[in-house]
Amino acid sequence: MPAATPGTPSLLRAMNDRAALELLLTHGPLSRTRIGHLTGLSKPTASQLLARLEDAGLVVATGTDAGRPGPSAQLYALNPRAAYAGGLDVTPGRILAAVADLTGEVVGSFELPCAEGAGAVDQVTEALGEALKAAGLQRSDLHRLVIATPGAFDPQTGQLRYAGHLPGWHSPTLLDDLAAALPMPVEYENDVNLAAIAEQRLGAARGHEDFVLLWNEEGLGAALVLGGRLHRGWTGGAGEVGYLPVPGHPLVRQVARANTGGYQELAGVQVLPRLAAELGIEAAREPAPDAPHNGPLVAEAVALLQRAAAEPEGLHLRFLQSYATGLATGLASLVAVLDPEIVVLSGAVITAGGDPLRALLEAELAELAPSRPRLVTGEVRERPVLRGALESALAATREEVFDTSR
Repeated sequence: MPAATPGTPSLLRAMNDRAALELLLTHGPLSRTRIGHLTGLSKPTASQLLARLEDAGLVVATGTDAGRPGPSAQLYALNPRAAYAGGLDVTPGRILAAVADLTGEVVGSFELPCAEGAGAVDQVTEALGEALKAAGLQRSDLHRLVIATPGAFDPQTGQLRYAGHLPGWHSPTLLDDLAAALPMPVEYENDVNLAAIAEQRLGAARGHEDFVLLWNEEGLGAALVLGGRLHRGWTGGAGEVGYLPVPGHPLVRQVARANTGGYQELAGVQVLPRLAAELGIEAAREPAPDAPHNGPLVAEAVALLQRAAAEPEGLHLRFLQSYATGLATGLASLVAVLDPEIVVLSGAVITAGGDPLRALLEAELAELAPSRPRLVTGEVRERPVLRGALESALAATREEVFDTSR
């Protein structure tokens, strides 16, 4: 079939279809009259559109709008089963897998502890298979998959960089092996970049074109969004700020071999227990109930920061102030170069400090950087990396599914 050309009826129908599908995604169930009003289409045209989308399996009738006076109107909704997308969040200790329907609702998930010596391909297929099983789906039902990892796959070589601590993921044939094992299109993205996508689409960065997301859990990292788009760099390493040389800590040389750098050593998660001990603050006896499950060091740091933020005075205030100074030292370099509109603070360690840490960090940054971006706490708290992977996979899936001109 020849491709549609501008102005042809088939192209106009596809444009109207896409507009209606986007409205249903944004607003939920709508009546024919409401869709016509929002799109500017006549009632007959809106009726034809809905019938066409219903026949294509993209829209389903969901009941009637009985809450308004007059005859009840039939409501239509996006068919959640029209397509499914998957996301994986990979760390050295575990793989989180989830499957979402076309509306974005998670319908199946699974957490796989990483066994020592297990191969990356086997771990990925097992975690994804269990998430699909929980959703009652088969691999063939999955439209697209996005895998989040620390570091990034170099687009020139196809090998993982900046993540020497991720065992089993550095084979030169890994991407080919995964492609052979997985029947759906697969994309790979840095974990912190995906946390930024989650905040951009669902959280604190909505409506902002230029922002930095500063992340701290097992590692310290950043995501850079410029003009509304992720900036990944030539080798995918943009935002690997843990390697940044900073004042206040000796230079770390041969950083690729050491897998650490000055900013990580100055303000990474490992600093917090030592800082607390130096101030005479007792270590947390047990992790907070909502502490993350990605390592005892992170859990201890979260508990220390939560306790300090709950009573930000005396030794607790000094603890928060010292940590804010360390964070601001590296963040000032990013702000001076990029001049972002906002900085989103994300990751369990930073967000555990709450508003007291954010306010101290903002005050320190104002002393160290010429521009003064607003600092905001990330709003996507529940598995932000995994949520970003799902959002990225869903965006590409919807782009294809909503294109009815094909």
